[in-house]
Amino acid sequence: MTGRAFISNGAELPRPLNVLGERITVLASGAATGGYEIFRQEGEPGQGPPPHAHDWDESFLIVNGKVEIGIGDESVLCGPGAIAHVPAGTSHWFRFETDGEMISVTSRRGASEFFADVDSAISRGPLDLEKTLAVAERHGLTVFAPAARALI
Repeated sequence: MTGRAFISNGAELPRPLNVLGERITVLASGAATGGYEIFRQEGEPGQGPPPHAHDWDESFLIVNGKVEIGIGDESVLCGPGAIAHVPAGTSHWFRFETDGEMISVTSRRGASEFFADVDSAISRGPLDLEKTLAVAERHGLTVFAPAARALI
């Protein structure tokens, strides 16, 4: 599928979605691009998803703050300018250590629909593992529940 040409001046961005406490703004959806997606992710200390994997590649660029990013068995505390790339199917997680902002890019559409579903199905607050797992399953994500329970 080929996307349509567009230029966004930022004035018409949708409201940020609440995704497990993060504020995620869809900057470019797969519906618009025909493939990849771009997001602004803003979080406060302690916020971030449990270890998970999905069938799209994902890259993160830290814009400000400090974010610990884990890929497989390795984790690194990242600051502004750091980039992390996660191939499809790879277990990963991240945790905002300070107030922060990242730009993320996925290799195909899917994340924007998942984020919208999380926003509508799960209230802000402590991780509701049961609801999170149900939404993740609907979108083909694997959440590594034993590790997720340790983050609660």
